[in-house]
Amino acid sequence: MSVPEFQPHLSIILVGLSHHTAPVELREQMTLAKTLKPSFLDLQSGLLRECAILSTCNRLEVYALAEDREQGWQAIEGYLARLYGHPLEHLQPHLYRMSGAETIDHLLRVACGLESMILGETQILGQVVDALTEAKSAGTVGSVLGNLFTRAIHAGKRARTETGISRYTTSISHAAAKLAQTELSDSSSRRDLASCHVLIIGAGEMAALAARALQMRVAPQITFINRTYERAEALAKSIGSSAANWTQMGALLAQVDVIISATGAPHTVLHAHDVEAVLAVRQSRPLLVIDIAVPRDVDPGVGALPGVRCFNIDDLQAALDENQAERQAAVPQVEAIIEQEQHIFLDWLHSREVAPVISDLYRHALAVVEAEIERTLNKLDDLTPQQQKIVSQLGYRIANKLLHEPTVRLKAAAQATPT
Repeated sequence: MSVPEFQPHLSIILVGLSHHTAPVELREQMTLAKTLKPSFLDLQSGLLRECAILSTCNRLEVYALAEDREQGWQAIEGYLARLYGHPLEHLQPHLYRMSGAETIDHLLRVACGLESMILGETQILGQVVDALTEAKSAGTVGSVLGNLFTRAIHAGKRARTETGISRYTTSISHAAAKLAQTELSDSSSRRDLASCHVLIIGAGEMAALAARALQMRVAPQITFINRTYERAEALAKSIGSSAANWTQMGALLAQVDVIISATGAPHTVLHAHDVEAVLAVRQSRPLLVIDIAVPRDVDPGVGALPGVRCFNIDDLQAALDENQAERQAAVPQVEAIIEQEQHIFLDWLHSREVAPVISDLYRHALAVVEAEIERTLNKLDDLTPQQQKIVSQLGYRIANKLLHEPTVRLKAAAQATPT
């Protein structure tokens, strides 16, 4: 697929939803369709010229270059509604629309971690890189979105190396470990996490981070369980814990005190009936379940069972973060970097917008100069080659001097024009 050339009247637009606007129930549905790729829209129609999609557990954002801003927004919203089977009127209250400088600023803030659930988290930067890579692979990103995403990635790297925004950062997994510690210490049973048996469902990065966060705070007994036993076993060995086969799930549910679930499965892995089946064996012993996956791993019905407290990823926002103040102090520095990078991109974009006009102006002037030089030299046929050269140079110098001021004014006017 080839991306049409950028034209000055096109708008940079965004349609998205995030943890700020949509509950986890909706966000998990919007991550289920793995078919959502940057090529999902017909870019050749002329309505949308470029497209890139940023999809994470906490946000789904579609960036595009649109022939008409309103029609572009409507096209994206309509497609999302059809793809996920939601009536548009039910989906729209959770969506946000942006265009121009607002879109540019938003992507830069996202890449720098200012829009994340946990301020300054680092994973989002890699996800922005992935979004650009996938769009390039699909052939749906051109020079404008390509340059914008590249500037956002550069801003994100600067924010993390030049400021303290990520120096004291945590992660969703660390927040889950802290929530477990807090909930247990505040419970009527007065249990201590160090004496608990923790089951971690999953064997990916989030599961590993959760286990290490638990070990940093206390040293509980940890067991990994995963549908692929070899992955669970390898992760368990790396941190000095144990692994179990998926067939042992029922026995573990009867034994453990805390469950942290962090798989990448597109469906529920822990059902209410699984937990309900072991309640009698547990004999009213409390069970704490923390689901940090999106889509959710744990059936919401689990939390309604007696003796079970269940939390999902949205509940982690209430978890205390002792380093929030340190990271918050770095925000003004990060915003200064964002402003610098935004100016760099806008200067590039505006100069690109007037480049065709300037090019046409010079092309026309050159044609006039060459025609006049030729006519003049034909009338002065007794000139020497050196004199002919002087006449030619005079014509070009006059044209360049006359074009200099209009060129400067055009560039200045473009930079002063809102995007």
